[in-house]
Amino acid sequence: MNISDFDYILPEELIAQSPTSPRDHSKLLVIDRKTGQISHHIFYNIGSMLGENDVLVLNKTKVFPARFFGQKDTSGKIEVLLIEEIRKGVWKALTKPGLKVGQKVIFQNQTFKAIGHDQQTVILATPLERNELFALLQKYGKTPLPPYIHSTESESDLRKEYQTVYAQTVGSVAAPTAGLHFTKTVLDKLKEKGVQIEYVTLHVGLGTFAPVKTEKLEDHPMHSEYFELDRDVADRLNTAKKSGKRIVSVGSTSTRVLETCSNSQSVLAHQMGETKIFIYPGYKFKFVDALITNFHLPKSTLLAMVSAFVTYPNTNEKFINFKHSLMGKAYAEAIKNKYRFFSFGDASFIF
Repeated sequence: MNISDFDYILPEELIAQSPTSPRDHSKLLVIDRKTGQISHHIFYNIGSMLGENDVLVLNKTKVFPARFFGQKDTSGKIEVLLIEEIRKGVWKALTKPGLKVGQKVIFQNQTFKAIGHDQQTVILATPLERNELFALLQKYGKTPLPPYIHSTESESDLRKEYQTVYAQTVGSVAAPTAGLHFTKTVLDKLKEKGVQIEYVTLHVGLGTFAPVKTEKLEDHPMHSEYFELDRDVADRLNTAKKSGKRIVSVGSTSTRVLETCSNSQSVLAHQMGETKIFIYPGYKFKFVDALITNFHLPKSTLLAMVSAFVTYPNTNEKFINFKHSLMGKAYAEAIKNKYRFFSFGDASFIF
C-alpha cells in the first residue's frame, strides 16, 4: 500500500507546543471500533472506562537529554542527537549537518569521532563510559523535543514535562507520549478501582519516530528498538489474558513490546532484546485488546498502527485508506473539535 494512503490535512495551529496543565486535563477521544461510535471526554475520567477486568500496560522508559551542540574539528557548529549505544562507547546518532567518517565533534572538551554510517545515522565513538556520558548530558545536554515543537520554556521545565510520572529506566530519546497524560492521582484511582497495572520497557528511538521516505509503506525499513519484558510481568499478563481480562496498552511502544513477545495463541514469552516489528493494516493483533494513544503525524508508522487496530482482521472493516477508515473519521472529528495533536497533544482511547 502507498504511504499516501495514510495522509490527512492538519491545521498547523493544532500542533501542541506545550502540554496541557494539569496533564490529566487533556481531551480524550473515545473510539469504539466495533460500533464506530466516537465520544468526547477529559483524560482524568479514564477511570470511568476502566475497571477490575482491565490491565493497563505502561512503558517505564525514561528520556535522557540526548541532544547537544558541539564543534566540528574542521570548524563549524554541529547538533547531535544520540539515538542508542550499540556497543560500549559506540553510539548511533543523527547530526546536523552530516559528518564524514573520520571527522570529530568536540563537546565540553570531550571528543566524539565518526567511524561509520548506518542508513541515515552516523556511528560515533567516545572514550566516555555510559555513566560518564549520561552525567555530562545531564549537565549540558538538551531535551530531545521533536522538531515541530518550538518551546520557549526552560530546560529544567522541559525535562519534567517531557517525561512520564512513572519513568524509571533511562534510555529513550523520545517520550512514550501516550503516558504523559497520566498523573499519580489518576494511577492511584485506577488501582483503587481494581485496575491491574503492569510495566514494560522500550527505549524509544528511530523505530518509533523515523519518517517514512519510501513510496510503498511495506518498503520502509523499521529501525530496531531495545525492549525488556520481565518474566514476572509476562506471567501476570498471561494469567490475566487467560482469565479474560482486557489488555489495555498505553502507547505504540508498549504495544510493540506486547506484540513482539506474543505468539499466535496470545501467550507472552519474557524477553529482552531488539524489536523491528512493523504493524500496518492486515496485521492481526495477538495480545492487545485496547489502546490509549496520542494523535499521530500524517504518513507515519504510528498512523499505520492505529489504522491496523480498527480494520480487518481486527474488525470487520476493510482498510481502503486512512481517510475512509474509522480512525480517519475520528481524526476529522478531533480536528473539528480543536483537539491538540502530536507529542504534547490530546489522547484517544480505542477499544
